[in-house]
Amino acid sequence: MSAAKLILHIAVPSPLYRTFDYLPPKGTVTAPRPGTRVLVPFGRQRVVGVVLDSADRSDLEGNRLKRVLEILDEQPVLGPDMLQLVQWAAQYYQYPPGDALATALPVLMRKASGGRGLSRQWWRLTAAGRATDAGELARAPRQASVLAQLHQHAGGLPREDIDAPFAVLRALRDKGWIEPCEPAPASVGEPGAAYGGDGPPLSEAQQAAVAAIREAGDRFHAFLLEGVTGSGKTEVYLQAIEPVVRAGRQVLVLVPEIGLTPQLVRRFEKRLGMAPALLHSGLSDGERLHAWQQAARGERLLVIGTRSAVFTPLARPGLVIVDEEHDPSLKQQDGFRYSARDLAVWRARQAGVPVVLGSATPSLESLYNAELGRYRHLLLPERAGSAALPRLQLLDVRRQPMQDLLSEPLVDRMSRHLSQGGQVLVFLNRRGFAPVLLCHDCGWVADCPRCDAHMTLHRRQGRLRCHHCGHQRRIDTHCPGCGSSELVAVGQGTERLEQALAERFPGHRVLRIDRDTTRGKGSLQQALDSARSGEARILLGTQMLAKGHHFPGVTLVAILDADQGLFGSDFRASERMAQLIVQVAGRAGRGDQAGEVLIQTHQPDHPLLRQLVAQGYDAFARAALAERRAAQLPPYSSLALLRAEAPGAEAPMAFLEQAARLASALDNGKVQLWGPVPAPMERRAGRYRAQLLLQADRRSDLQQMLKRWLPQLQQDKTARRVRWSIDVDPVDML
Repeated sequence: MSAAKLILHIAVPSPLYRTFDYLPPKGTVTAPRPGTRVLVPFGRQRVVGVVLDSADRSDLEGNRLKRVLEILDEQPVLGPDMLQLVQWAAQYYQYPPGDALATALPVLMRKASGGRGLSRQWWRLTAAGRATDAGELARAPRQASVLAQLHQHAGGLPREDIDAPFAVLRALRDKGWIEPCEPAPASVGEPGAAYGGDGPPLSEAQQAAVAAIREAGDRFHAFLLEGVTGSGKTEVYLQAIEPVVRAGRQVLVLVPEIGLTPQLVRRFEKRLGMAPALLHSGLSDGERLHAWQQAARGERLLVIGTRSAVFTPLARPGLVIVDEEHDPSLKQQDGFRYSARDLAVWRARQAGVPVVLGSATPSLESLYNAELGRYRHLLLPERAGSAALPRLQLLDVRRQPMQDLLSEPLVDRMSRHLSQGGQVLVFLNRRGFAPVLLCHDCGWVADCPRCDAHMTLHRRQGRLRCHHCGHQRRIDTHCPGCGSSELVAVGQGTERLEQALAERFPGHRVLRIDRDTTRGKGSLQQALDSARSGEARILLGTQMLAKGHHFPGVTLVAILDADQGLFGSDFRASERMAQLIVQVAGRAGRGDQAGEVLIQTHQPDHPLLRQLVAQGYDAFARAALAERRAAQLPPYSSLALLRAEAPGAEAPMAFLEQAARLASALDNGKVQLWGPVPAPMERRAGRYRAQLLLQADRRSDLQQMLKRWLPQLQQDKTARRVRWSIDVDPVDML
């Protein structure tokens, strides 16, 4: 059948849960294959869509179909595996397929003028060219130069690396001396020089973990690698990666945050003798596109990236690794609300390769999957080398004199560690100078005009800033309510604590690491290098300091306000608090000196804290899973959260009440509805928010319900007055 008679099914970026039919461009001999980008008219716009498949008929009459304006790629940019992954994710997370596919592409490839596919022409010498002496071409110096270049690269060179215009290449091709070829396979350093011999000896547990992963070979197998902080999980990753890349296969490594990427990259480069393709938000659009294309063409055997890197095409996949698999930042919180961890497992199964999920504090969902036998549980119960686990201790601060959140027993312990040459890490997960600015005379509080939240005082910048919507203004000098100048900063943030620590310990440099101090390019890495070198004696920061960093000089970790997560409205609050405490505590005692962790609390008898300190994270997780089972909360049930927002409070509730009525009419008793209710923070960024929770014992029942329900919501007139979204498997109930 000729291309002119074909109907192309194309995914077009739009909020509609459907694809669109188009005719091929006039004069097209061969219809574009699935995964090819095309430029199409859509309404009054011209947009980039992706071909999904073709047929010989359409629901629309032939004369109503528009034609594709231009085929943008010579070959598909998304292969069958990636198309299947993204389409499955769009169906599962209930997201429009066109928008999902656009999200999976680099920004420049979503534009007609950027990222022209994956084609990259390589050239190599023919047998006749290898027999030709470049010195004989004295009258054609450019041709001689190209021959000399290619003589040095038996596998050929990419077109952009050859310093000559195409006319020169054409002349050499016509002489039969060079020819186009497939890209040379990616290479790694020599085993003896780059890899072998410079890694630390493995413990028995590490050896067993590496052996298990390697034995999986070219088959899908999911592993949950649970190792205490400092147990050498990264070393297990390296040993598992090495035979895969030596065989010319590719490895995808996902990390939760950009802050973990530089140190991981340096370690991998040194040990494996290769430069990875990097994909994270700190890169320019051009850099991300280049790395994406290198991975897709198989020119990089190691791909390291944050959440969105899960959609990176791989020419020869061999292994998938998700580091810090418990981290909530692996779940996209707006737009296409996918879980990169869960998609990584799905993708590994689809490709038939092993996947490793690593964490010191595994999520309850992953522990549940290990309990069911879906994942093989690999344990690293001890720290690598001679380092011992730190000793945790609750510090009861009730009735204790406190100044700037520092109790006297804590100050004494800090002084002792500093005098003995140790570093001290002080953890407070609240940035700024103070969370509240209060009028002492009338009680006025500086609130955000757009959110149900207080403005945080940032004294150094002279600003009041809302940490929820970003609204900011100058600090008030007089109370807007009564005119008084008696404005008081209430509470502690890292900026205020930095000042207090500098005053308490004048002979020791205090280094603050939070979002405010690491905004500049390279500033985070510079701060981390300073911390590791020991130049700064007191490290102060938020959860940026908690994840994966190695500070060998830290002997004392002080957690100042451990009570924040004990009484949260989200059912996951206690799990996250326990994970954060364990992760922060793990920064202590990673060198030769023993580590100590002090946890300041007003709730020393709280069972969660006592269990965590006395028995560790495993005991907490078992108890938390038992509570979840009794309450039929995830992972023992499945959730979806329908959110709505609008400039007024009435429209979101009206929409959700109608949504609940529609759901009740569809349901057969297998899906429970909770709400609708206002969101815990009802007003945010000037908009009022409400939510409706759906819960089912079986995931399939919830999915069937959503599939029938969401099209009805799209057609309902109350939906036009709100901005709404569905979040399947939500990790944040706020």
